[in-house]
Amino acid sequence: MIKSLYIKDFALIDELEVEFGTGLNILTGQTGAGKSIIIGALNMILGERADTDMIRQGTKKAITEATMQVNNNTELKDLLEANEVEFNDFLILRREIRSTGSRAFINDTPVNIGVLKAAGDLLVDLHGQHDHQLLLKEENHQAVVDAFGEIDPVKDAYKTEYKKMVELQKELRALLKKEEDLLEKTELYRFQVKELEEAALSEEEEEEMKSEMKLLDNAEELDQKAAMISEMGESDEANIIQLINHLKINLEDLAHIEPEFATYLDEINAARLSINEAISFAERYRNNIEFNPRRLEELRQRQSELNRLQKKYQRDIPDLINYLHNIRRELSIADNFDLEIEKMEQAIAEQARILEDKALQLHNARLSIGEKLANNIQQELAKMGISHARLDVRADWLFAPSGWIKIDNQPVECTPSGCDDVRMFISTNKGEEPKPLAKIASGGEISRVMLALKSILSKEQSLPVMIFDEIDTGISGEISEKVGRSMRELSAHCQIVAITHQPQIASQAHHHYKVAKAEEDERTVSRIIPLSKDEHIHEIASLMSGSDISDAALLSAKQLIEKNTFKN
Repeated sequence: MIKSLYIKDFALIDELEVEFGTGLNILTGQTGAGKSIIIGALNMILGERADTDMIRQGTKKAITEATMQVNNNTELKDLLEANEVEFNDFLILRREIRSTGSRAFINDTPVNIGVLKAAGDLLVDLHGQHDHQLLLKEENHQAVVDAFGEIDPVKDAYKTEYKKMVELQKELRALLKKEEDLLEKTELYRFQVKELEEAALSEEEEEEMKSEMKLLDNAEELDQKAAMISEMGESDEANIIQLINHLKINLEDLAHIEPEFATYLDEINAARLSINEAISFAERYRNNIEFNPRRLEELRQRQSELNRLQKKYQRDIPDLINYLHNIRRELSIADNFDLEIEKMEQAIAEQARILEDKALQLHNARLSIGEKLANNIQQELAKMGISHARLDVRADWLFAPSGWIKIDNQPVECTPSGCDDVRMFISTNKGEEPKPLAKIASGGEISRVMLALKSILSKEQSLPVMIFDEIDTGISGEISEKVGRSMRELSAHCQIVAITHQPQIASQAHHHYKVAKAEEDERTVSRIIPLSKDEHIHEIASLMSGSDISDAALLSAKQLIEKNTFKN
């Protein structure tokens, strides 16, 4: 329940704090006094969109804060713990609105608006002034039915199979489109496959070819240089081996006299070995040098062909090889499209059977819930003065030529939420057949149907708080009294905060608050005033007779209060 509400610098409210009690909390006041501003502040706390225009003129930010008693709400506890917010029996929801945006807090821990809204949805059901009009749009009836009963597991199972079917249909469309595109490209692909296969591409060929061309292109120079090295070991004029041997002999002689020369002998010996090996390798290498201009020309032509292909396809050799692999696969698919399409259609047919089964389960669940819901609403409406109400909740199949599944051999359209057209029909007069609720119900009847739905929803989902902003639209007199009685009975299951202009409803309040405007320091402000027992009587009399309150009006008000509270 809402223990207290604090509002600062929000619209006409400079600063306001009020405590609410258990049961039925009623807010009354003249039009424009600020009742809807309070509801708007509650909306902000519950995570609805923030309007920076609501910041009180001359201030930098608006603050709305509610302290809620939540007790053992395990679902809420899981939500808060998942978002690292401390959970206890009292929860403070806070929203700060600035010109640059808004911030949200739960128990002084910053949270994003999504978390604040999720917490609010678990705590409060807020019915705005125009929410009853949702029933005037038949597309909303399915959501109303789905809010009751344990339909979520059945609905989730349907959604899972629906998503699979969507993916299969998507794959089939892509396959058909691919077939169409490939038919246009087949001849081009066949030519390209032939051209690239004849090229016999290899990832290593380019490097190997460059290496071979380098050798062939420099064969003469290689031979000349190798010959020069070879001759260094044979020439009488400059035999390098003889020079090294002569150097070695002299070093050995010197080493006998000066030992420090001995350190160079090892290096001279190593040098002599290395030079001998180099000369031997040069002699052997000359025997293997290939002088082959014809082969060099072949390699140059091959290189030119590879360059042409790379330029033509705008790909290097590895990418050309991958491209060849891909277009071969595409041609293979093109040659086997009939088989691929047949496989996909078989998969879709099998998925359609599974989806049909889940759709039937969801359809039957809605029929069952609808029947139970209709009976409960009829009972609630009888309490509110529609004693002969007859409500039917119908779930008809969405028959359509392009449907994915078949019911009674007729194709049925599938949507993300099911294959049903859910509509409510009502008759409020004895002997009359039910007709579409959206078309024939009056404003007062719609309001009572909505209140009946909210009453059942509260018991079904155990919502701790329900807020009604003028749900009594279109009713008055004796009917208002019955509606008020239903609200008071409902308040035994959850806390109710309601705005009303009807004395018959206000008279049944457990706690009554008056919202009024006042002028302070040349500014208009809104105030909310908890009413004492005498003030409660006075306010009811004002609602009954206007500002000129007579003793008779006060007496009537007192009698109305005693009459209604005695019955509850």
